[in-house]
Order: sequence, then structure tokens, then C-alpha cells
Amino acid sequence: MKRRILGGTGISVSEYALGAMMFGAMANRDHDDSVRIIHRALDAGINFVDTADIYSAGESEEIVGKALKGRREDVVLATKAHGSMGDDDNHSGNSRRWITREIENSLRRLGTDYIDLYQIHRPDPTTDVDETLSVLSDLVRAGKVLAVGSSTFPAEQIVEAQWVSERRGHVRFRTEQPPYSILARSVEAAVLPTAQKYGMGVLSWGPLSAGWLSGRYTKASDIDLAGGGRAALEQFKFDPSLPENARKLEAVGELSKLASDAGLSLPHLAIAFVRAHPAITSVIIGPRTMEQLEDLLAGSEVELSADVLDRIDEIVPPGTDLNRADSYYVPPALADKALRRR
Repeated sequence: MKRRILGGTGISVSEYALGAMMFGAMANRDHDDSVRIIHRALDAGINFVDTADIYSAGESEEIVGKALKGRREDVVLATKAHGSMGDDDNHSGNSRRWITREIENSLRRLGTDYIDLYQIHRPDPTTDVDETLSVLSDLVRAGKVLAVGSSTFPAEQIVEAQWVSERRGHVRFRTEQPPYSILARSVEAAVLPTAQKYGMGVLSWGPLSAGWLSGRYTKASDIDLAGGGRAALEQFKFDPSLPENARKLEAVGELSKLASDAGLSLPHLAIAFVRAHPAITSVIIGPRTMEQLEDLLAGSEVELSADVLDRIDEIVPPGTDLNRADSYYVPPALADKALRRR
């Protein structure tokens, strides 16, 4: 497994990061099986594990903590905070009050006294980024966190955070974790160039676009069978009746043929595409089963030719999200109509 340096930190991380979202009640409820999957990934050369407090309400962190017993020093461990961890409004967000408390909860669940990369999972329009960076700086000085990053931040907020860090003397975000796949390429326009400008490492998530590029879906009926009902389809951006998703299904068909002609599986093509972007440090893979992990590991050395990359650009133009919902970030000014009316 090849390695790259993480955002100027000097930390060497594998080109694949093991995403732990699928471990716990959200997907794989078997803790022992999940631990075996994590161990297999580490044995294969992956040294970067990414989780979050919100994944299965902390259960994912607990499973990762079990798996890393006796191996913690060999692993670059990343987790995140922001999402709601209870009914109280103060048990979420990017405030000093919440982060000061939640870092202790994550450390306890993970069974460690420090986190290599602590990430803010989403922007918080109710909290000044100066407040967030201030508490993160305190955590770094206390030795509880070694580096900090953002996740799914738009380019303008990445820039603002960098400027605030410089002006206020805070630690700065060393990494950004955006959604990025062949079907969701909007981050190529500004987020990835901005990360490069500031020397940030990039841990991309969703390279298989929530399963669209897994090879399982070739027609609308496949999606219906896999989705578990209309509500689930809409929740995971899968409803095939939407024109945007119809375009995605058409693109998947063309990409499947391209992969076959290149002698590759569609998942291997999809992940190699993300890894080929010069801004990307590590691609987060999120297997639920050992079989899925083994298949993803088999494609870790795939390199795409310029001809294949050019053909991908023809199928899905650079900077394009076939379904805008796949950006996973809606600016508050668009989400809240009160912000647009006097």
C-alpha cells in the first residue's frame, strides 16, 4: 500500500483510509466481525482509520477502539465531531462548549489518550469559526489532538478558516474531507484547488457514490430491490424517478462498459479515478463485509491511462454533480427561506 504525506504534517498515511461508518448499528452489528475487518485492513498496509462520533451513536468509535488495542501506535487515527449526539441542542455543533465535552467522549470510546486527526464534520452557521479554531488550538496544546481538519466545507469557508487561523494565531485546518466520485465532481471546481493552495491534505469520501458505482445497479429495478422502500431511496439519493438519478444510471452504464473494456471492475475504476487527482492524499473506503474489503484491496494498485480518464470526462464533465444533492452541503441561504426575505 503506497503512502503519502498528510497535509504538510509530516504524517505518512496510506492511499486508502479505512472508513468505519459501516461498523455498528448502521450496518454491521457484529463487533467481532468488524474488528476482524479492521485487522485485515491494517495487515494489508492501511495505516489510516477514519470514524466519527455520530456513526452509530458512538458505537463505531467503540469498535475501532477494540480493534486498535495493542496496535494504536501503528495507526493514524481520525475522528470527527459536529453531529447531534442527543436530544439537547447543545449536544452538537462546533461550539467550545460541545467540543470540549465531546472530545473526552471520543477519547473514552476509542480507548486512547490522543487523536491524530480531529475533524469538524460539517460547518456550523451558528458558531463563529474563530470560536471553533480556538478550542481546537487548546486541544492541540493539551496533547489530546495532533492535527485538525474540516469535512464537507465549501471553498469559501475553507478560506475563511485559514484566514482566521493566521490572524488569530490558531492552529489551522490541515485537511479537508469532501465527497468526491465520478458522479459527484463539483469539488474539482473550487474545493480541491483551494485545499491545494493552502497545502491541505484531502481525505475524499464516497468514491463509490453511495453504491451507485459498486456495480450492483444497472437498471432502475435493481435500485428498487436494493433500496428498501421509497423513503430509503430518497434518503440515499437513489429515487430512479428523478431525472438527475436517471442521468446517473445512464452514466453508470457507460462507465461499466468503459471499465470492462479496460479490464477492470467498476469499483476499481471508480476509486482509481479519485486517487488519480493530484489533490487527493487518501481515499476513504467503507466496507461493511470482509468480502467487500478484499475486493477493494485488490484494486489498490490500479492506475488509469490518460485515455480512460479522458473518456470519464466525456461521460461526466469535470466539476459536475449529476445530482446536486450529492454535494451533501446546502448553504443556509438556500436552505432557510427566512434568510432570503425581509
